[in-house]
Amino acid sequence: MRLTSYKAHFRRFLDAAPERLHFAAHSHHPWPDVSFDAHQQAWLDAAKHVDDKWDVIFGEVIPEAQRHIARELGLSDPSSLVFAPNTHELVLRVLSCLPERPRVVTSDAEFHSFERQTRRLEEEGLVHVTRVPAEPFATFSQRLAHAAAEQQAQLVFVSHVFFNSGRVLSDLDALVADLPADAMVVLDGYHGFCAVPTSLRTVEARCFYLAGGYKYAMAGEGVCFLHVPPSAWRPRNTGWFAAFGALQERQRDRVPYARGSGAFWGATFDPSGLYRLNAVMRWRVELGLTTSRAREHAHALQRRFVDGLGPRHLASAPDLVVPVTDPARGQFLTFRTADAQARCATLKGRQVVTDARDDRWRFGFGPYQDDADVDALLDRLEA
Repeated sequence: MRLTSYKAHFRRFLDAAPERLHFAAHSHHPWPDVSFDAHQQAWLDAAKHVDDKWDVIFGEVIPEAQRHIARELGLSDPSSLVFAPNTHELVLRVLSCLPERPRVVTSDAEFHSFERQTRRLEEEGLVHVTRVPAEPFATFSQRLAHAAAEQQAQLVFVSHVFFNSGRVLSDLDALVADLPADAMVVLDGYHGFCAVPTSLRTVEARCFYLAGGYKYAMAGEGVCFLHVPPSAWRPRNTGWFAAFGALQERQRDRVPYARGSGAFWGATFDPSGLYRLNAVMRWRVELGLTTSRAREHAHALQRRFVDGLGPRHLASAPDLVVPVTDPARGQFLTFRTADAQARCATLKGRQVVTDARDDRWRFGFGPYQDDADVDALLDRLEA
């Protein structure tokens, strides 16, 4: 199959370092050229409107971003989405909704925004965490639901796509339905958003969904978001934006909160990421670059890469945590090898950007790559 090439839309990033092969689309993703003008527009709006720029941001920029994300995720109400500079800020806000010493059930394959924070809270005895092994993948969902019921979990936090393997939890509807009805549920969708076609329509009233623009949405840093299910939320970690439109609890002894998702807004932030996100989302629509098409493109490149591996290459197909024959995989491949860090460093010396965490060596694939890039990668992988 001949792949469509999208490289012409990434010229600013690609021409900045022509010899570089960027295969870390699971981490930092190159931005398409449309994001450059959008970034400038954020500056121009600040110059034009000064303090009144927030009327533009909350009146135009944020509603557009909410509509793009809601369409991507099948959400019925775009206003259920709030934004923050990073996912850690949103994780803290969710955690601050829990009662004292809450019982949390999660996996042993969660990203640092959640994993590091909960481990630190455990040191102080402020939270009790049960971590369910992600492997074997085939039984994970059942084991997670069992642990949540057994522990009477007050929070269940789990990734849609595990960051250290690329394995996708395929049936989110069934997973959420099997969890205790009284537990808060958070789906970390950072490796799924714009990488795995996702509809939250049947679970939107039941769970939070957390993601951002840094990876597959190709919008860069500073534009993370949280879908909030309807309820009278009162997070203890709260910023002054959460008072906008507050109509409840106006008693002098209670802090007022906006209704629904508004309770999870923070405080002043750099809005330029929202401009970039909107530009990229509009560009995807104009180009017809749906998440399904992006996924097909990445998977075709993955298969070409693995098919080309041989005994002379630093990577070996048998070391894959999730093989390319498994359709439940994301847009990156993970090799399990004891010297992952050294191999990653070797490739960096050959101007190939990959990523290593512990014994996991990750290669990310995206629309800014084509067959020629994969062939060049295989050449530079020769030992």
